[in-house]
Amino acid sequence: MTKVAWRANEHDVTNVVTGRHTDPFAILGVHQCGLQWVARCFIPGAEAVEAFSMAGQSLGRLALRHEEGFFEGLVTVTRQGLIRYAVSNAGGQWSVLDPYACGPVLGPMDDYYSAEGSHLRLYDKLGAHILQHEGVSGTHFSVWAPNASRVSVIGDFNAWDGRRHAMRKRQDSGVWEIFLPGVDEGALYKFEILDGAGHLLPLKSDPFGFAAELRPNTASRVRNIHTFTWSDEAYLAQRAQRDARRSPMSIYEVHAGSWQRHADGRFLSYDELAERLVPYVCELGFTHIEFLPVTEHPFDPSWGYQPTGLYAPTSRFGDAAGFARFVNTAHLHGIGVILDWVPAHFPTDAHGLSRFDGTALYEHQDPRLGYHPDWNTAIYNFGRREVANYLINNALFWLEHYHLDGLRVDAVASMLYLDYSRKEGEWLPNIHGGRENLEAIDFLRRMNKVAYGKQAGIVTIAEESTAWPGVSKPVHEGGLGFGFKWNMGFMHDTLGYLARDPVHRKHHHNELTFGLLYAFTENFVLPLSHDEVVHGKGSLLNKMAGDDWQKFATLRAYYAFMWAYPGKKLLFMGQEMAPWTEWSEARSLDWHLLDHAPHSGMRALVTRLNALYQQTPALHARDCEGEGFEWLIVDDKENSVLAWQRNAGDGRGAVVVVVNFTPVPRDGYVIPLPQAGYWREVLNTNAQEYWGEGRGNLGGIHATEPGTHGKPASARICLPPLATLYFVREEG
Repeated sequence: MTKVAWRANEHDVTNVVTGRHTDPFAILGVHQCGLQWVARCFIPGAEAVEAFSMAGQSLGRLALRHEEGFFEGLVTVTRQGLIRYAVSNAGGQWSVLDPYACGPVLGPMDDYYSAEGSHLRLYDKLGAHILQHEGVSGTHFSVWAPNASRVSVIGDFNAWDGRRHAMRKRQDSGVWEIFLPGVDEGALYKFEILDGAGHLLPLKSDPFGFAAELRPNTASRVRNIHTFTWSDEAYLAQRAQRDARRSPMSIYEVHAGSWQRHADGRFLSYDELAERLVPYVCELGFTHIEFLPVTEHPFDPSWGYQPTGLYAPTSRFGDAAGFARFVNTAHLHGIGVILDWVPAHFPTDAHGLSRFDGTALYEHQDPRLGYHPDWNTAIYNFGRREVANYLINNALFWLEHYHLDGLRVDAVASMLYLDYSRKEGEWLPNIHGGRENLEAIDFLRRMNKVAYGKQAGIVTIAEESTAWPGVSKPVHEGGLGFGFKWNMGFMHDTLGYLARDPVHRKHHHNELTFGLLYAFTENFVLPLSHDEVVHGKGSLLNKMAGDDWQKFATLRAYYAFMWAYPGKKLLFMGQEMAPWTEWSEARSLDWHLLDHAPHSGMRALVTRLNALYQQTPALHARDCEGEGFEWLIVDDKENSVLAWQRNAGDGRGAVVVVVNFTPVPRDGYVIPLPQAGYWREVLNTNAQEYWGEGRGNLGGIHATEPGTHGKPASARICLPPLATLYFVREEG
């Protein structure tokens, strides 16, 4: 029997209906065969199919070729183009727009820049995008899986059947794509992938997915994220003109799921957080909110540090528009929003990036490079152009699309060192035989260059716990290019000092003074973060030595010490009210504590500190420069007393800070001062409004000549026990 030229061969038909065809666009859709045109479709469950033009004209009936639903037949068209199928079976009739009759959405320049690793708008191309294509509306799906033999998009629109919508592979980039007419907002989807040998992999959520199902479900969700109208133009314009190093930055670190909850334990939504959290932060006087990761993640106790959806605000608190509304509301109140960002590693959950196309695509193949023993996670292959570009695009996405003011980059130390938390023989050296991860270094530098180059006024902040040089130094000067670095040494030394009985503190005086030897080597943020109040470490209050009175007094003195110390400030949520218990992500903060004077007094102190910090240039304008700090008393270890002067650097009024870290009051204590005259006591942590005893200097002190410690003036002061005092000279 002579084979009809336009009929597909049996091998192709079998591969289509079994979901094994590697190039379904070569078979399905509309194709010219000599002078004839043939249409082929695969519609499981169909018993009859007739093709129609988009104008409603019949183009011919298609014959059932395979009982699973493969149809083909000649059609009266003169060129390729979109057609509609009228489909029927015993249960009824329906209509199908043929996705295989649509041309590609991506172009050759997308392939070129994707393969080169220089495409800075990948989030506009990959993932799921609702759009108009060839005159019809639908969703374009695309995903990078270069080593797969077949990729299908599956979802609630095709009965999760991977045979129905196998995608087109773009050979030059390894990206697969398909446009599905009629698929709209809210549709659930995943990618079904066959590896290079044809083996079915676990279903994958979209690496570029803009939204996801609520855990424990793991599908991605089609979401149009371009519908929100922003109204923060004035804030962004002002931000663009700001020098972050010389501006106040006081950060309130927040875990969105446990700051507050509903009475029944439900999370607050993004909108409810905007209604409650933003005014609260304004009242306290913080300049920024820093969220622990709100990128989608499957496991609540990971706090977001095991993300599987880097492009999706977690659905725990609402949708993408809700998150945008939160940021917009914060900006309208003058509050910046920083995201804790996790590019160091990713979890090995089956639906995530792990062995995405059957190969170590996003991670290193060798576990000595690609596996993190501390967190049981995979490490990104920073040396692969496409992987580095995926992460750089993600940084840009949050900064651009959600107007974020900065990224705090998690676990930078683990990225910089190949032997991080590894024993000898468990890591591989770099090409020079060293322990530095040269590829990660290049990635971080490029990320910072691009972020600062594209978004005016943003900041990047490194959580980097070693002495790596130049973390916050510009890339063109040999640094990593971050705007700021967490000062882990400050946190470690000061908390260690204050945990000691006051009688022993004189033997550890250097724990308070050592930090000034390196305080200006980087642009530092002083963090009292979530890491210090979990996993059995106790709350900050419980870390302080002594009885209850001493604990509260010491913590008050410590906060004032920190707010006057060089560097930007970060305080984890709840610590402003001095809770007794450590933080747990499973419950709300202990808001009832504010009914009690010691705790409400602590919050009043934090509010006052933030106000002084913002209003007083000497306390913030030279946070990162040595000219902003000068010791007045550094060597009085016997009394555990310190004094220093903060300067604005432009001749504006200095602030003199005096700290007593013993429970002994010191009347008539002599302090040196830079000028004679009346110095107003603008802060006293022993004041009664903060639940102190009320000892002080009746509003101020008079400095006279001669001075001491090389200064022209001095004064005798009442130095309360376990207290910090600020003085500002009255002019005139």
